Amino acid sequence: MDDHLLGWLRTLDEDRLGRVLANRPDAIAPPWPRRLDMLAQRLGNGFAVMESMRGLPLPCLELAQACLVINAPTPATVSALLGAPVEETAPWLDCLYDHALAWPDADGVIHLSEAVSRWWAAPLGLGEPLDHYLNSWTISNDALRAMARSLGVPPHGNKRRTIVRVTEVLGDPARMEAMLANAPEGTRHLLESFAWDGPVRGVEGGRFVLPGTPEKWAADHGLLYRPRWDLAEMPREVALCLRGPGYHPPFTPHPPEVATIPIDPAEVDHLMTLAAPHVVERCAAILDNTSKTPLPLLKTGGVGVREVRRVAKETGCDEDETRLLLEVCAVARLLAWDEQSGGMVPTDRFDRWRLDEGSARLRVLLSAWWRMERSSLRKVDGKYGTVLGDDQSGSSVARVRRAVLTGLAHLPSGTAFADRGSLVRNVHWHAPLLDQALLAECAAGVVDEARLLGLLANDSLTDLGRALAGLAAHAGDENDDAVPMVEHDPVLVGASTRALASVRRSALFGPDLTAVVTGPPSSELAALLDRVAERESRGAASVWRFTTESVRRALDNGYEADELLEELSGVGSIPQPLEYMVRDVARRHGEVTVTTVGCVVQAGDPALLAEIAGHRRLARLGLRLLAPTVLVSSEPAERTLAVLREHGYSPVPVADTGEIAIRRTRVEDRQGGKLILLPGGQVAELSEMDDPAHLIPEPGPDPHEHARRLVASSGQGSQAGRTWAVIGRMASRLPTAQQSLLGFVVDRGVRAGITLTDGLTATISHGELRGSALDAWCEEAGDYLEFPLAEIVEVRATY
Repeated sequence: MDDHLLGWLRTLDEDRLGRVLANRPDAIAPPWPRRLDMLAQRLGNGFAVMESMRGLPLPCLELAQACLVINAPTPATVSALLGAPVEETAPWLDCLYDHALAWPDADGVIHLSEAVSRWWAAPLGLGEPLDHYLNSWTISNDALRAMARSLGVPPHGNKRRTIVRVTEVLGDPARMEAMLANAPEGTRHLLESFAWDGPVRGVEGGRFVLPGTPEKWAADHGLLYRPRWDLAEMPREVALCLRGPGYHPPFTPHPPEVATIPIDPAEVDHLMTLAAPHVVERCAAILDNTSKTPLPLLKTGGVGVREVRRVAKETGCDEDETRLLLEVCAVARLLAWDEQSGGMVPTDRFDRWRLDEGSARLRVLLSAWWRMERSSLRKVDGKYGTVLGDDQSGSSVARVRRAVLTGLAHLPSGTAFADRGSLVRNVHWHAPLLDQALLAECAAGVVDEARLLGLLANDSLTDLGRALAGLAAHAGDENDDAVPMVEHDPVLVGASTRALASVRRSALFGPDLTAVVTGPPSSELAALLDRVAERESRGAASVWRFTTESVRRALDNGYEADELLEELSGVGSIPQPLEYMVRDVARRHGEVTVTTVGCVVQAGDPALLAEIAGHRRLARLGLRLLAPTVLVSSEPAERTLAVLREHGYSPVPVADTGEIAIRRTRVEDRQGGKLILLPGGQVAELSEMDDPAHLIPEPGPDPHEHARRLVASSGQGSQAGRTWAVIGRMASRLPTAQQSLLGFVVDRGVRAGITLTDGLTATISHGELRGSALDAWCEEAGDYLEFPLAEIVEVRATY
């Protein structure tokens, strides 16, 4: 814990401390800290500090680097180094304070969190301070005195005083210029290369021991130091002197402007209402396709291009759309690897997902895309990566996706970005810790994916995209089964409901055996029409055409004529030609049956069977007439069925029992895969518990309420040193080993399970002694509770 940070926290009022906690929700995550010293520990946690830094804009990081290269920095000295007025740097310095990444002491000196200091090995391209080199064990007292004589500094006195004198000389630009006037030729060029392109550079070690060389002269005067024979470093003060008094590090308080063009918001909204239902419908179609034909994986991992194209062709999807939705479905746990099927198949969660309302289904898909750790449409060297394959960038891709959408959300309403380059520069200003090359590489793919999902239209965010962009802090990671904070967010719920408000649940049936849906069809309507008709067009209006083959396909899948007509009449008025065609196909359907023997073909009409037996184009089946109503085929039943249907007959398969063997394919009857294949080759096991996507998240802790409580308790201290005496005396029902474990709950905050005299059990941690009671965090209650020590009858380790 940083004592300077704790001292600063004690000076804050409720409002300022509340701002810090609002910007650092990790610090008040359950179990929340009860005192300021515990809060300081959390605020200084290295991992939490780095996550907080990822959300800071570029000016904050430029200020932090400037603070790192100044000895005892203050707002005035930092502003002077950056060449900016104090009024311009003050808001960004306050931003660092509000995130507890920096804080001022009583004298106004700025202190940085230790984790922030560790992030930059060479802030502003500068090396370690001179003190670091001069105090090193590699510099002997004799070498230090020799250096002092070379600089014209009196060598007498202790080592500390000599170091101070040497530092004063090497940090003075005037003295540095006077020294360089007498340096060997080429010294200035050598030193400037280190000052601007260093601080560490490879060198030729032999030149550092050769008299008269610039390298040896620079080393003798303390301007360069060699940690290795072929490597040299330049101290920070020397580099700043060489850069000159006019040097100012970059400081960009204003974000780069994004080139924009005006657009029609009504058209953006309209395009969103077309794209959103299409996403839900296409996901259902892809998952239905994989339920019939499991999706195999390559030996090297992932789904092959041939399989992606097959699924795209069979479902009517675009290839890019198929790539994206397959990966989204895998992250959403709707698609999984099934060992028995030998491929990817829909999971049980898909059965529940398809029963949800359309907006809920859409949010599950958007939430999965929001946390997906790869970009489906990102091109590397002009090629897409393997679907569900490995991606070394991992979570960085998810951060890029969220940063791009957040950057788009900053654009004014009614405008669209006109230049992707300016958008990338603006996003980098808002998220400077992102890999700039990865950002430029992924930006195009993120934009294309957002457009397919209805989050972007005409290069402007839709209401759906803006709602999702506001949830960047709650996105979760790819290993999460669900993220309730996203899927149940009220703003996203409202936007998804509006996006699907225009879906059509009815069709216009024409006498020309077509069905027209004037708008985006609901997934249920599209699935029904896909089962019984051929889709001819998509877009603002979708058209299906009924044919003898399409109706027969529905009957082959287990529909009866009356059942089929009843479902169609539920979505529109059926014209007589369509009803006649359905009943005519149904009347002929099953007039020929096929039994697997080799196989046997039967019919009630001897003339019909004689016609089949004498059909010249059916000769390849090797048909033989055994009886007036029985034929034998030399081909298997599946082959015989296909050839008969190809030539206009309507046979049905018959089981060995003599019953017609048509069964409608139902996803509910299929056992879903247990192993989940995630993008990147990761495998996770599905939980047998209820789907966590339906759990309503608890509201987050109120930072201002915690600030009020912490300020009120700032004068209280812990009872350190009395733990074992109190527990040994008061928890008399416990054996010695369990008393020790309870002591670790108090002194080290470990997690343990306890049982009380009335049989109640609790999982506790972060305990404190309050007289004869233990005040500890109770996981079951989600709060701190008091447990009388005398009533604790058992303490057990919990992992």
